[in-house]
Amino acid sequence: MNRFTAWLPQHVDRRIRFFAWLSFVAQTTIIATGGAVRLTGSGLGCPTWPTCTPGSLVPTEELSYHSLIEFGNRLMTGVVGIVALILFILVWRIRAERRDLFTLSFIVGAGIVAQAIVGGVTVWTGLNPFIVGFHYVSSLLLVCVMAAFLVRMDTAPGPRERAVPAWYAALAHATTGVLAVSIVFGVLTTGAGPHSGDAAAGRNGFDAQLLEHVHAWPGYAVFALTLVLLIAAWRLRLPTLRWTALLLAVELVQIAVGLYQARNGLPPLAVGVHMVLAALTAAAMTVVILHLKRPVAADAAPEASPVGASVR
Repeated sequence: MNRFTAWLPQHVDRRIRFFAWLSFVAQTTIIATGGAVRLTGSGLGCPTWPTCTPGSLVPTEELSYHSLIEFGNRLMTGVVGIVALILFILVWRIRAERRDLFTLSFIVGAGIVAQAIVGGVTVWTGLNPFIVGFHYVSSLLLVCVMAAFLVRMDTAPGPRERAVPAWYAALAHATTGVLAVSIVFGVLTTGAGPHSGDAAAGRNGFDAQLLEHVHAWPGYAVFALTLVLLIAAWRLRLPTLRWTALLLAVELVQIAVGLYQARNGLPPLAVGVHMVLAALTAAAMTVVILHLKRPVAADAAPEASPVGASVR
């Protein structure tokens, strides 16, 4: 055991970096595979949980390709869990000095276990649209947690101070709130639409066409607010500049895909891409928020800071 502990990283090295990025990719990928389950009508391809059928852990010959798609998504949960466990073990030795990374890795691991249980409840309830929506939002949040891990692993630990003007930080947090509203209405819109995951699954009873518009309004508001954040970051030379530019780029693609799917009868592939892009948008927003602050020791001259410059 001592030899194994000695092998563990004493700082953030390439092993931690590799598995952190792998975990982020895996968390994003499982949203895509989960979307494939729903968009191909394979939500009940394995009618029981945790087994695929009452008498078999894996799909049997008499089951259809829907079973393979659903079972493949369940296998992906195992992959995501293994990667998260490896990352958690790798940060174990530095848990005292990097409590932030340790906490984030624990949240991801615990979240994956909880997600597996929610997935089981989803099957047991016959794909209840509200539970399916909660399942998706939970996956999206885990992508955001891993995005936070990627940012913090390259940031010095210790106290942090605001690196942007107060009004800019408030606007960024407000943009996050509007984005959350857009995502919630997007989930409700999908729950009212045609992609239920199975022909026998119920819908949430809302007007899908009305929700499409309600979902779009905060989406456009997020784009406008992000544009303001980008212009301000460029004018004031704030540390959020390149990340806000990335956020705006993802939003542009997301809006384009959203308009395409709405005007073409919600093609499954476009809906799936829209789901993944929503998670990436939330992740990019997380990165922007984390760059609103910096380590206290990062700038020993307060008069040269962006905050000071903005006051002058």
